[in-house]
Amino acid sequence: MIMDDIRKRLMTLSEPEYKAFALKLLPKGTVMYGVRLPLIKKIAKNAAKEQSLDFLDEADSGIFEEKMFCAFVIGYAKLPIQEKLVLISRFIPRIDNWSICDSFCAALHIKNSEEEAVFEFLQPFLKSSEEFPARFGIVMLLDYFVKDEHIDRVLKLIKDVKCGDYYAQMAAAWAISVCMACFPEKTIRLFEERALCTFVHNKAIQKTCESRRINIGTKKYIKTLKIGGKK
Repeated sequence: MIMDDIRKRLMTLSEPEYKAFALKLLPKGTVMYGVRLPLIKKIAKNAAKEQSLDFLDEADSGIFEEKMFCAFVIGYAKLPIQEKLVLISRFIPRIDNWSICDSFCAALHIKNSEEEAVFEFLQPFLKSSEEFPARFGIVMLLDYFVKDEHIDRVLKLIKDVKCGDYYAQMAAAWAISVCMACFPEKTIRLFEERALCTFVHNKAIQKTCESRRINIGTKKYIKTLKIGGKK
């Protein structure tokens, strides 16, 4: 009954104009009610207090808001990390667009004491040839592991990502630009050594140059490292 009630509430909160706007940003064929994310978060926060989260299995994976609701419930759930990782692993196959992926990652709020367990958990996804499992792994790195104690491992993992699909490669470029802002001396070696595929290399340069966190001198230099085309 919980999921039936949630579904009715989501449908009540739908806004046709917002739906039309949101659909322009999402992949063609996305099915959604048209509910704003803050409202989904509010509903999910209350639902996460339930003693059992079995109702997550009743959500319709074909509806954008129902998937997003599940993502937020998992994020808000106060569970030991190993139990939460089970829920995360069950949810990952349901990710089929960048918005669900990135919102899910941001919602997980990994604690410092949980980092090593999560880091190990991410390894198979970072090696995945599937687009959104790979993107999930990369976005988790940039959200939680761009730190002194992890940066060397993070750069190597991003460099070694094998998935060639668009949203995985865009995540890799985004992650590299974040690393450039935080650890420029270590990250710039990836460009100088041409350690990345051409698409990620050039897209990461573009994103680095768009960042307000990086100084003009670094931007000028990194433009000279672009592969092919205009510098």
